Amino acid sequence: MGSFIEINDTLQITKEQGFPHELDIQKHLQTPLTIKDVKSKLFHFYNKPDIRVYHSPPCRCFFAENTGDDWIYWGHILIHSIQHDYMKRQTSGSYEIIKIFSPEEMTAARSILGVKKL
Repeated sequence: MGSFIEINDTLQITKEQGFPHELDIQKHLQTPLTIKDVKSKLFHFYNKPDIRVYHSPPCRCFFAENTGDDWIYWGHILIHSIQHDYMKRQTSGSYEIIKIFSPEEMTAARSILGVKKL
């Protein structure tokens, strides 16, 4: 018997999975958002496929938007809680954004990871 568990240092989610609508890349490139724009808000993500393991909450992770074609690295989050649905093999949880990358930091992150430009 085997098992499948993903160990993660990044939470990458789609809008449907709970990526905040407040974070819009086109607006951010024009007028950069700051942590003040999302301070003290608790966000939730839902139904991420597979059982994903993070360090025990609260834990800091990288945060990326999965657009379907690409991952946009937005900054850092603090995961507050994780829930696993073992029957559906899904992971959900709650998080707080603790750092929003500037457009320059986003470009640097993309360059380091070898992904296309914004």
